[in-house]
Amino acid sequence: MSTFLWVIVPYLCLAVFVVGHLWRYRYDKFGWTTRSSQLYEDRLLRLGSPLFHFGMLGVVGGHVIGLLVPRSWTAAIGIDDHLYHYVAVLGGLVAGVMALVGMTILIYRRRTVGPVFSATTRMDKVMYAFLGAAIVLGMWNTVAGSVFSLGGEYNYREGVSVWYRSFLAFQPDAELMADAPIGFQLHALVAFGLFALWPFTRLVHVFSAPVGYLTRPYIVYRSRDDAQPGSRVPRRGWDKVGS
Repeated sequence: MSTFLWVIVPYLCLAVFVVGHLWRYRYDKFGWTTRSSQLYEDRLLRLGSPLFHFGMLGVVGGHVIGLLVPRSWTAAIGIDDHLYHYVAVLGGLVAGVMALVGMTILIYRRRTVGPVFSATTRMDKVMYAFLGAAIVLGMWNTVAGSVFSLGGEYNYREGVSVWYRSFLAFQPDAELMADAPIGFQLHALVAFGLFALWPFTRLVHVFSAPVGYLTRPYIVYRSRDDAQPGSRVPRRGWDKVGS
């Protein structure tokens, strides 16, 4: 069971994540969009969207540091466990609350504004469920494991983080995750489920950037003054095309 949950399932989700994005980009370029609903309502959107997106930036940044940066590296630059723990808990809670409050506002908006609700797909609802569960479980792990220290504080940097790096190196040690608290296990499974759903939802816009604007030629707007020499007043109907 450990091998199935912490080796087979993660790699299956990773494969769906990669292949799904390639398929979506190849066959559904016009659907590669956020499906913006700003036209229908923007008051709640102006509040919820920045909270959610800036909160998620903090959440992702915290995960990158916590999972990819070994404990020995931070110790080598003078960051002891106490300081790292303090910054991680404070920053994680602030970012998590921002993301959760922002998502709550966006879900409320999507449910109460008629046109926005009509434009909501089933995949949107599934995506919100997985994303919300991942955020809540992550915050619970932070509070329960770091603040309350239920059952003794669990050092995820010596367990979950090591497993994640071994997973990326294609040498996963399933026992590291099997020994982790149930909260961390559920958080990881929900996160991998979200990655598997990712290519088939509006989340694909994360990998879109208007890079073309950097090299696009300028758009020149010219006004036509009918009083200038050489100009003529347009007439109704079709102009004759010479052969």
